[in-house]
This record gives sequence, structure tokens and C-alpha cells, in this order.
Amino acid sequence: MDSSQHNSATGSIGGNGIINPKSNDASPADLAANAAASIAGSPAEESKQNLNQVINSIDKTLGILHQLNLTVSSYNVSSQLPLLQRMNNLVLELDNMAKLGEKCNIQVPMEVLNLIDDGKNPDEFTRDVLNSCIAKNQITKGKTDAFKGLRGHLLEDLEQAFPEEVEAYREIRAASAAEAKRLAHAQSLLPNGDVKVKPEV
Repeated sequence: MDSSQHNSATGSIGGNGIINPKSNDASPADLAANAAASIAGSPAEESKQNLNQVINSIDKTLGILHQLNLTVSSYNVSSQLPLLQRMNNLVLELDNMAKLGEKCNIQVPMEVLNLIDDGKNPDEFTRDVLNSCIAKNQITKGKTDAFKGLRGHLLEDLEQAFPEEVEAYREIRAASAAEAKRLAHAQSLLPNGDVKVKPEV
């Protein structure tokens, strides 16, 4: 690495020989103040904003670590001041990240962490969970279809033995279904007469 690359990585040298650190070494305290000054919205927006702040803090920490790596790999006496400044910035940013992380309520399954430790893609966990859900859904659907078939056979047998009772049962079921449908429709109406539309996920 030549001296010009080293200067661009660690800062610019002033006329008196003192190294001026680059301006992108922003203080984490300033970043925290800017984050605190932001306006809080709904809980979902606030949670998303907190997560974005943590992600930004992680990115800044990685940037500081990269700068430290460059400074240490080409260390000389004149690099001592930027090295100390970047180490202080790293400590402050890690402290800031820990404080921001306390505001985030994110739970990561242990299986995901184990996959990452094993050097595997964490998307495998999502794929396995989806496949498991699909398999359980098929089993549940099979059971539901079996019970529907059993109900149909029982109704046929009962209709032959007790036709009047089965007819009364069918009327009660139809009235109950109509009432449930009416209640569901009434709950979906807004005060102005519009119908609530379920948002697509």
C-alpha cells in the first residue's frame, strides 16, 4: 500500500504533519441524538425504525472495523492518533448498538443460530418449517375430509331411520348458518355503510 492509499484510508495529513481523520468517522453519540430526535409513529413503524437503527449501527461498526484493519495493517507512528480515535469510535458504536438493541424485541429461533454456526444458509430453516407446515396441513385436510365423509354417511343412515328428526336438524343447521353469515356481514360493515376489506398479507 503506497502512502497516498494509506492517507486516503486513515485521513489526510495537514500542513503541520498532524493527521486529520476523515469526516466519515461520525460520533455514535451524534447518531444516537439524531435517532432520539426522530418522531415516533405507530408501534409497527417504531419497531421497524428501531430495527433499521440497529442495522445502520451494525453497518457503521463494520465500517469502523474495516478502517481499523487498514490502519493496523499499515501501522506507523503517525497512525497512532487515527488508530486511537477509531478504537474509541468502535467502543462508542458498540455501546450505541447495545442500547438500540434493547429497544428491539426480535426472537431468533435457536435452530437458525445453529445453522449459521454450522456454516449453512439460515433460509434452510424457513424452507423446512414451510415443508413441515404443508405436510401437517395435508394431514389435517385428510382428517377433515374423513370427518365430512363420516358425517355424510351418518346423516344418510339417520335419515332412513329418523327422517323427521333429520329434517328438523337440517332446518336448524340452515338457520344457524344463515344467522352466522348475517352476523359476519354485520361485523364487516363500517359505521358509514362501507364494507371492511381485509388487507392482503
